[in-house]
Amino acid sequence: KNRERKVEFLTAEELQTLTDSIGTEDISDLRDRAIIFTIYSTGLRVSELCSLPRDINLKLDEFSIRGKGEKVRVVFLSENAKKCVNEYLKKRKDMDDALFVQIADKKKRDTLRLTPRSVERIIKFYAIKAGISKKVTPHVIRHSFATDLLRNGADLRSVQMLLGHANIGTTQIY
Repeated sequence: KNRERKVEFLTAEELQTLTDSIGTEDISDLRDRAIIFTIYSTGLRVSELCSLPRDINLKLDEFSIRGKGEKVRVVFLSENAKKCVNEYLKKRKDMDDALFVQIADKKKRDTLRLTPRSVERIIKFYAIKAGISKKVTPHVIRHSFATDLLRNGADLRSVQMLLGHANIGTTQIY
């Protein structure tokens, strides 16, 4: 018998505390804010986030993402997320195709696409800095996105589509 899964998510206050713990001047801070706001706005999996191209059209409120099983779905970007991504991109000096990259030091000119593990470390760092005692991962922020949608009246099928779940049972844990 499977035991019931408990969904971990951040409250609106915890999410605010998390984002408030990130600076706004340094390029790595701008990148990290953009990462968190993008995950929370779109519900992307961390692997999907890491695969985003730099040339994403930020004039639109939506974009397509190729998720698990090569299925394509549409996700929506909030004004806050678009603003954070724009601020980050304005400071970037490299020409890498990836949206989210490691910030290269001055001596090394090459950049590298962030890995899912790198994004996990970044989020964990800010959660500790913000004094949030629960485990905070990209997936917890994804859960927060889904929980917020459902609490605000979204139907389960819509949330299933936005998360890219093949099976409604996966979405029902929320």
